[in-house]
Amino acid sequence: MSGVIAYGTYLPYHRLDRRRIKEVLGAGGGKGTRAVASYDEDTTSMGVEAARLALAGVSDRGIVAQLLFASANPAYADKTNATAIHAALSLPSETLALDLTGAVRSGVGALLLAGQSPVPTLAVLSDVRTGLPGGADERDGGDGAAAFLFGDDSTQPVLAEVIASASATEEFLERWRTPGAGASRVWEDRFGEEAYVPLVEAAFADVLKQASIAAGQIDHLVVSGLHARAVKRAVKITGVNAEAVADDLVAQVGNSGTAQAGILLADVLDRAEADQYVLVLVLADGVTALLLRTTPALVAGRPSRSTRSQVGAGNSALDYATFLSWRGLLDREPPRRPDPESPASPPALRRLDWKFGFIAARCTQCGTRSLPPDRVCRSCHSIDQTVPEPLADVAGTTATYTVDHLAFTPNPPVLVVVVDFDGGGRLRCQLTDAAPDEVAIGLRVEMTFRRLITADGVHNYFWKARPVRDEAGVPVVADRRP
Repeated sequence: MSGVIAYGTYLPYHRLDRRRIKEVLGAGGGKGTRAVASYDEDTTSMGVEAARLALAGVSDRGIVAQLLFASANPAYADKTNATAIHAALSLPSETLALDLTGAVRSGVGALLLAGQSPVPTLAVLSDVRTGLPGGADERDGGDGAAAFLFGDDSTQPVLAEVIASASATEEFLERWRTPGAGASRVWEDRFGEEAYVPLVEAAFADVLKQASIAAGQIDHLVVSGLHARAVKRAVKITGVNAEAVADDLVAQVGNSGTAQAGILLADVLDRAEADQYVLVLVLADGVTALLLRTTPALVAGRPSRSTRSQVGAGNSALDYATFLSWRGLLDREPPRRPDPESPASPPALRRLDWKFGFIAARCTQCGTRSLPPDRVCRSCHSIDQTVPEPLADVAGTTATYTVDHLAFTPNPPVLVVVVDFDGGGRLRCQLTDAAPDEVAIGLRVEMTFRRLITADGVHNYFWKARPVRDEAGVPVVADRRP
């Protein structure tokens, strides 16, 4: 039996209340909120976070033989973006890392290819959705990522078995964006709806025939696509019971395009029971249907952080001007500091494990952790007596901090903290996803993969700290009194 053996999602901390759009523009907006990638996030960094959660329950990451990264909005062209995810996850060098980018349909393509692969394959779906100010894409879009590891019972217990898949493809111009354009263009709604209807009927009928089941046997139906009218029509065409139709989460976090099918599938797996049929329909330049059946291993194999917990953990205090600035649609006066320099490739390659994998070193003679790793132990001065020690999943506590209003940043001020890691080791780094009044001595933090700065077209990725928050969203502060 083969299928999903691990999964995880990532939704950014920040939310834009859609009412703020109308407050500024006098039109547009609407109800609810949309997820917004921070100024230091992109599809690569969000993909890393989703994959970290998915692999947290995998005993050996070395089983991952292939990594497929899907996005309609990749951080780089020409260069493979999946290699940065590969490095951040510390996957084996023999793991093949490939991009499937440029189109929303690449997301379900990555799922299908991973599900059909004879070797364990990690599919990472990530997208940053935007549009012109006041438009429907800006209002209804959302940012997020999902990751699914496919394999068989020989590696990990299968959580959801792949039963069948079917596709119906046809060329028609319903949505498009030329290279370099900041927003998509769409054709008249009725045209797209009419084009999708026969494709939905064909793919849906085909997948049911392959599985030898009826529509009434489907326990959970996920329908994903950027064409809202066609998606609603597709739900009616299937004839699946209304209570089986999954919430599209657009009101809470928006439609994340390439990643939406993955995020909604993960949300269903978070709640599904054993031996239930889950059908995923994706409308994007055709229609693809993927049918899975959950197993008794699902409950024990769920990630530690559910999709719904992340939906409810967002902060909707983001103002519209900041959102536009992060999207590059509002050119603000930059800090009057020298422009940052882009990182150089040779030193980045030499420190690859540290820069991307956040792998420190522990001295075998005295047990001291070194951050960054060094050949000479700072405590006992032993030379070349260290072993690698991954710290990306180790939490820490803020020993001291600075709120810097002078340093260069696209989102001033810069919050700089000194973190004491659980088990030893200290690091000075930036704090993200936090307001200046939330940083404090004793603040509990965890590490997150982010983009420090982009200069000369080069994205400088590294790790930042972010607050550990309780269920109410309040930062956790440890009692450091003696």
